[in-house]
Amino acid sequence: MNDTKLYEQILGLQPPWSVQSVALKKAEGIIEVEVVCAETLWGCPECSQRMHRHDTERRRWRHLDSCQFKTIVVADVPRVKCPEHGTRMVKVPWAEPRSRFTAWFERLAVDVLQECSIAAACEQLRISWDEADGIKQRAIDRGLARRQAEPLRRLCIDEKAVGWGHQYVTIVSCADGPKARVLAIEDDREGRSLNRFWRSLSKAQLAGIQTVAMDMWEAYVNSTLRYVPGAAQKIVYDNFHVAKHMNHAVDEVRRSEHALLQAKDDATLKGTRQLWLYGLENLPRKWASRFKALRESATKTARAWKVKELLRSFWKCQDEDDATAYFRQWCREAMATRLEPVKKVVRMLKTHWDNIITYFRHHLCNAAAEGLNSRIQQLIQKACGYRNRDRFKRDVLFHLGGLDLHPVIAQ
Repeated sequence: MNDTKLYEQILGLQPPWSVQSVALKKAEGIIEVEVVCAETLWGCPECSQRMHRHDTERRRWRHLDSCQFKTIVVADVPRVKCPEHGTRMVKVPWAEPRSRFTAWFERLAVDVLQECSIAAACEQLRISWDEADGIKQRAIDRGLARRQAEPLRRLCIDEKAVGWGHQYVTIVSCADGPKARVLAIEDDREGRSLNRFWRSLSKAQLAGIQTVAMDMWEAYVNSTLRYVPGAAQKIVYDNFHVAKHMNHAVDEVRRSEHALLQAKDDATLKGTRQLWLYGLENLPRKWASRFKALRESATKTARAWKVKELLRSFWKCQDEDDATAYFRQWCREAMATRLEPVKKVVRMLKTHWDNIITYFRHHLCNAAAEGLNSRIQQLIQKACGYRNRDRFKRDVLFHLGGLDLHPVIAQ
């Protein structure tokens, strides 16, 4: 087997590089491709200063498989002795410095690692765990180095529980474009956590931010107001968290009423917690008749549930004026229930009204961030948890950071 021209085309080699020989080692299951170079003058990889070859070092790289055989590229790579930078190995056209794999193989490995667990990728690629992890870490470093100081317009800020107990990270994502991506992961969910992200941006980037979606966490609000120009009109409180407060109020009413009914041996509300938290359109058909009877029973919980459903329709308003009128009417109906948990939510929403109504100006919520949180949880489960916080952050950036991870292929 000696098809040298074929492998020159496969590897994309140009003079002075060429394939000297191709050897099939069937017993070992590999094809060994010997590459040679006829050049004697080389440039320093650091400063490009031209000089004669100092010596060579024999190296091996794993390439894409040829049918069922592993393909190994072997070459005596020249080294130069630069007066300024010392002895340096010249860059070969088929692989990146300090890599034991060709660029084509690394591209494939990155794609496989993004789609499955590292153990499954090792099995498919026939490499070790350490080799697969090295490819992943180089890809992340490559992607972070290529990340440009691009304009950021629509941001989402959310926290994610990690580890045992009350351990959180702050996740900042960008909703520009068709696919959301993670920009930063900071430890804890305090103001200083978000401060670190804002300080990493340039003044032009901060000024270019159009809107920021978040929950009502005061630490995030204060941090954003401090660093983002005009943030008072750019912050949008996420409608998911508004609905969460209302659901909690409905459940408080249910628990209180259930305790009173139980004292009278009335089990009407027993086992109904989840029914009251469903949106009407999401209610399972098997519970429809029972829930209809509950709603018609004129209980306090039924009144609270009705107000909750009316609030869901608030987000369908056409514009700010329509939303303001609807909200005023909703407040009157909510206060008329005379249920303290519901009235508490009304007072809270009035306090934060300025950054609730901004939804109708920017039409941004934390849905993209919640979707990313769900995918992050899948990564945690696939890895069976992370003991190292830095490893966790880098894995999230690898899968969800929208980074340019692939090595450049020499043409």
